[in-house]
Parts: sequence; structure tokens; C-alpha cells
Amino acid sequence: MKKIGITLKDVNAVYSGPEGKLWEMIMGEQIHVGGFASSMSLAQKAGIREGQKVLDLCSALGAGLRFLVKNFKVQGFGLDGTEYMVKTAKERALRDGMSGAIEFKLGDVTNIPWSDSAFDVVWGEDAWCYVVDKERLISESERVLEKNGTIAFTDWIEGPKGLNDADAERINTFMKFPYMESQKGYESLLKKHGFEIKVSEDLTPEFADYIEFYIGMLTKQLTFDALRIIGWDMNLMQAMGGEMGFMLQKAREGCFGRTRIVAVKK
Repeated sequence: MKKIGITLKDVNAVYSGPEGKLWEMIMGEQIHVGGFASSMSLAQKAGIREGQKVLDLCSALGAGLRFLVKNFKVQGFGLDGTEYMVKTAKERALRDGMSGAIEFKLGDVTNIPWSDSAFDVVWGEDAWCYVVDKERLISESERVLEKNGTIAFTDWIEGPKGLNDADAERINTFMKFPYMESQKGYESLLKKHGFEIKVSEDLTPEFADYIEFYIGMLTKQLTFDALRIIGWDMNLMQAMGGEMGFMLQKAREGCFGRTRIVAVKK
């Protein structure tokens, strides 16, 4: 898939500003599709166990790790490239009484600042779509995982029916993605770097339902709140609605989707 000129600076601007607040308002602190239920499904399929060391790449507000600490009693480690997210994640871990169980670092997920074989699990939820060099992320994940360690993630992807370049560029530009990988593309990268695929699921049909749900929230309940966040700019609100409607259309067509993958380092 063709890449566009989205940089980490652009992503930082999103999640340090109004757009980030808007996504959190409609999706909650976890800021990923499906919230608690999606996290639980991923954790169960990955076989998360008490005491494991789990590294969340693109850890955002830290809700994924707080979920794992609370429900599975893991040792949590988070890495994110957005200063606002890391600062806020530390504050919220403290708020929830979990600061001693989670360590957050500001850094590059394609150059992970931990040693080889340091973790039992690498974790990600709907965030690697923001990473320019996804192969490097996968290879670094392999490096920091111990033998038989698990990589478990969900992500927004090019759907099974594919996107033409114009439609992909439209979605990527709106969402600030450099590009989206496909499910098969992720499988290939994982196999190339020594992983055995255990779970690989196409979540596109339910993904479309969630997009429709988010549109409904913005248009039927949270319009006032959203306008306040974006400075009462009705033109921007309408433009955003149009882009989300386009994403819904492409998701319904099977061109734009989401995947859940679990793999083990051989």
C-alpha cells in the first residue's frame, strides 16, 4: 500500500490536541474499538497470565496496561512517542493506584529502549496503524521477546477487499495514518521475523458496526460536547462527519477493516 507523508509530529499534534480529546470522548480511555470486551478477548486468546512482563507498544493513555494489571496481575511496561500521552498515562496510573505496577517511557517503538528477551508479551491495540515502519516494529518486538513469547495486537487495516490508492489516501489523511497494513501483510511480516501465527481474525464486519455507532454518538447525543472540543466549528464538524461516513461505507464494502492477531516467537 502506498505511504503518505504523515510523521510522528502529525500524530503528536492529533493526540495532544482537540482530535485526541474527541476520540477519547467517543471511545473512552482505551481509545480503541470494542473497549473492555475487545481487550478481554485479545488477552484470553493470547493466554495472558499473572506475573508476565507485558510491553504495550503505542501505549497511549495507559488504559490497556491498567486493564491487564487489574484483571491479570501482569507487570506492565508502556512505550509511546507522544509526550502528552506518556505524561497522562503516568497520572492516570497513579490515580488508579497502579503506578507501582506500570513503567511508562517516552520513545520510538521501532527502536525499543529495553534489552533483548526482556518481555513475555508484546501488546498493541489499534495503534500500529500510526507507525511508519511496521516491519521494524515487528522485528524489534521479536528482539525484546523471550523465546516462546507472545505478540498480541489489534489494528485498523486495509480490508480483505482492498482499497484503491485514492480511497486509501483519503482515509489515511483524515486519520493521520502513514499507511495501513493488511491482515495478510501482518502475517507475512510476523512469519518473516520468526513468529508462528496462532490467531488471525478479520474483524471488519463488527468494525463497520462500531463506526456507525460512533457516528450515531456524535450526531445524536454528543454534538454539543464535540463542538465545544473543536471550538464550535460547525464546518469542521460536518467535514468530519463526511469522512466518518466514507469510512463506514468502505468498511461495509469490506475494503477498510480491523484485525486481531496473536503469534508466538519460535
